Amino acid sequence: MVGTSGTVRKGLEVLRVLGDAPQGATAAEVTESTGFPFSTAYRLLATLVSSDFVEYDDATKRYHLGLRVFELGHRVASARGYDGVALTVLKEVTERTGESTLLAVLDGDHFLTVHTVDGPQFRTTTDPGDRGELHTSALGKALLAFMPGADRERLVESLDLSPRTEESLTDRETLRKEIAQTRERGWAAQQGEHDDGMGAVAVPVVTPNGHLLASLALAAPVFRCDPAELEAQVPVLKEAAARLAVQLPVR
Repeated sequence: MVGTSGTVRKGLEVLRVLGDAPQGATAAEVTESTGFPFSTAYRLLATLVSSDFVEYDDATKRYHLGLRVFELGHRVASARGYDGVALTVLKEVTERTGESTLLAVLDGDHFLTVHTVDGPQFRTTTDPGDRGELHTSALGKALLAFMPGADRERLVESLDLSPRTEESLTDRETLRKEIAQTRERGWAAQQGEHDDGMGAVAVPVVTPNGHLLASLALAAPVFRCDPAELEAQVPVLKEAAARLAVQLPVR
C-alpha cells in the first residue's frame, strides 16, 4: 500500500511538472525537475501516456498534458460553479467595462486561474489552468490580503519574492504594507509587476460569513488604460464579486 501511494504521488508530481511547462518537457527535463531517477520518470511518463493523462510528440520528443487532464479540470470547474455561474458573471463584467476579466483561486503559494473572458480589444496573458505568483499580481495580492491572518503571515514570510519584471515587488516589508493597504481599501492593483505593460485591479470574493473563495480581476494594457481608469471600474468588480460570493458553492 505504501509503495502504491508513493507511486501515485510521483505520478502527480510528473503531471505538475508538465503543467508548468506550456511547451512540454522531455523525459530528461522531467527527471531534472522531479529529482526522480531517469528510469522512474520514464516509466511514469509511459504509464501516463497509456492512460491519456499525458501525450507524447514523437517529432519533438516532448511530453504534454493530455486531454484526460483537460476533461477532469472541466469537471472540477463545473462542480464548483465556475463554468455556469462564474463565467456568466465574468462575461457581464467584460461587457460593462470593455476589459478582460479573470477569476482565480488560491493554490498553495500561487494563484490558479479558473476562468478568463477576453475584452474586445485585448486577449488576457493568463489562461485557465495557469498558476501565478501572489506577490506580483493583483489577483494574488487580493487573495493574500483577505485570507485568514495566520495563513497570510505564513505565506508572506515564506513566499519566494523573485521578480517577474523590473517593476515586481521583492521586499517583504513593502509587501506587508501593500497587503494592509489592500485590506483597508478593499482592492488590489498591479502595474507592470506581473507582465510587462499590463495593469490590473482585483477584489476578493468573500462569502457573507467571511470565507475567501476567490479573487476577481480586470486587466488591460497600460498603454491604453491608465491606473485611474482601471480603479474607476472597482465598483463594478465589487458588485460582481458580491454576486459570486452568494452563488458559488463553498468548498
